[in-house]
Amino acid sequence: VQLQASGGGLVQAGGSLGLSCTTFGLTFNGYIMAWFRRPPGKAREFVAAIKWSGSSTYYADPVKGRFTISRDNAANTVYLQMNSLKSEDTAYYYCAADDDIVAITRAISRRIDYWGKGTQVTVSS
Repeated sequence: VQLQASGGGLVQAGGSLGLSCTTFGLTFNGYIMAWFRRPPGKAREFVAAIKWSGSSTYYADPVKGRFTISRDNAANTVYLQMNSLKSEDTAYYYCAADDDIVAITRAISRRIDYWGKGTQVTVSS
């Protein structure tokens, strides 16, 4: 199983950036897909998650109203649209797959089945 994230880069504060994560070898529509991030010098934290059909989404408080997670089950891809970016959004962003929404939203890393390698997002102020 592979999760390949892309779309990171450098953006000015207030700008937008979109991430995508395509999976290979995963029964995509059988998993909750999620994004996490690791800010510089900090622990990895939950960002957003989306359940199998896409009808249920979850967001960490710092990103609510600014980030949108979506998925395309036919393309085995999950997306994260990030708007109104702030310098504190600077982090390495990871996608992940699991079937336990509690483990995901509590960022219990050891219980999460699959991780991607991540992509860097840098927001300049």
